[in-house]
Amino acid sequence: MAERRPKTAAEVTSKTVAEPAAAPRLLSGGNPQIAKGHGDAPVQAYIAAMPGWKSEIGRRLDVIITGTVPGVSKAVKWNSPFYGVEGQGWFLGVHCFTKYVKVAFFRGALLDPPPGASNHVRYLDIRENDEIDEAQLTDWVEQASRLPGERM
Repeated sequence: MAERRPKTAAEVTSKTVAEPAAAPRLLSGGNPQIAKGHGDAPVQAYIAAMPGWKSEIGRRLDVIITGTVPGVSKAVKWNSPFYGVEGQGWFLGVHCFTKYVKVAFFRGALLDPPPGASNHVRYLDIRENDEIDEAQLTDWVEQASRLPGERM
């Protein structure tokens, strides 16, 4: 019968340490493909997977939104982070495009002053070297969080 020997630290470590997960696939325009899910974890996974300078924009947006709306609900749906108020629906979504990060205010036409132009939804496009007016963005987030949200 073969003699049993204790495993070395390297042998134990090589079997107990999980391999790092593969980086999320980037879809058209560099938008990360993240599995849908509710809560902060999938949103943080999306932000971490945003390519290049867009990840910093994602982090700044998340800080502004969570600092402005205590207890904000978060989810990733259709490969985009959504922010909402429990029982009211979603008021804001984020999506990566090749040259900008789009912030969609789902009831943006009701904001004062309304950002962007569209029918009901209003968009704020943030490009790589844009200065973000954080006071205005914070005001829009606060206003949007008080409006009826979208049920998605």
